[in-house]
Amino acid sequence: MPETATATPSVESLAAECTEAARELSTLSTDTKNCVLRRMADELEASEDEILAANEQDVAGGREEGLSEALIDRLLLTPDRIRKMADALRDVASFADPVGEMSATTKRPSGIEVGQMRIPLGVIGMIYEARPNVTADAAGLCFKAGNAVLLRGGSNAFHSNQAVAAALHRALEAEDVNPAAVTLVPTTDRAAVQEMLTLNQHLDLIIPRGGEGLIRFVDENSRVPVIKHYKGVCHLYVDQDADLDIAEDLLLDGKVSRPSVCNALETLLVHEDVAEDFLPRAQALLDEPGVELRGDER
Repeated sequence: MPETATATPSVESLAAECTEAARELSTLSTDTKNCVLRRMADELEASEDEILAANEQDVAGGREEGLSEALIDRLLLTPDRIRKMADALRDVASFADPVGEMSATTKRPSGIEVGQMRIPLGVIGMIYEARPNVTADAAGLCFKAGNAVLLRGGSNAFHSNQAVAAALHRALEAEDVNPAAVTLVPTTDRAAVQEMLTLNQHLDLIIPRGGEGLIRFVDENSRVPVIKHYKGVCHLYVDQDADLDIAEDLLLDGKVSRPSVCNALETLLVHEDVAEDFLPRAQALLDEPGVELRGDER
């Protein structure tokens, strides 16, 4: 008897499942959330072979399509990068829980204290390009804040994203948390992005991460509130009171560690009182990795 093909669920049905999961997440204790995040990290590391195999498919496909080496580097996963993804989740587990935090508290004449309390937003839609590490990063940050997340990654990272999401689902299920809390849209069809932008009955926020074209498309077409960036142009400012040794570390890490990514350092600003001291140090520091430092007339 021939196998029956499984239909891909609609984006709206996936978003509805996220909405249900978000209600459950909003009641989770800090300890439970942190336990899940640490389990997610463990599952990523335990799934290294599966994730790398999926990533090999994506990288091979990207090369066949003629992606630039910079884009291939963003797409590429290695054992070290998977460990860093896992460590990032453990870092999120160590953060203070924002849910329930009170601010701007005032006491009314009646004696009642009134303030603002942080609560989860609900369901966050993440639309991003071929960066499979974002799948884990976005899931972890949203989960810690008590939000469900609907993920739509770039088609070039489709298999990698599926493998990463599968590891995260195993962690959620192991801790008896609704796996729909982290939902990956399982299609490369770009119509899924357009559909996500219309789901204001399920999505409370859209966050696009990628190039300027993607950001503008989301901003111009979304019925859902959007938090966006545009061109990056990342700056490092070295103040007159800065620790110059720390500034050197930030400069090198921000520019050299992964120069192909969208948040790599592009502009260095130095206070005039420390420019004579710091700029020669910066030049010497950047010469070795072959970074060109272009200065203005001052």
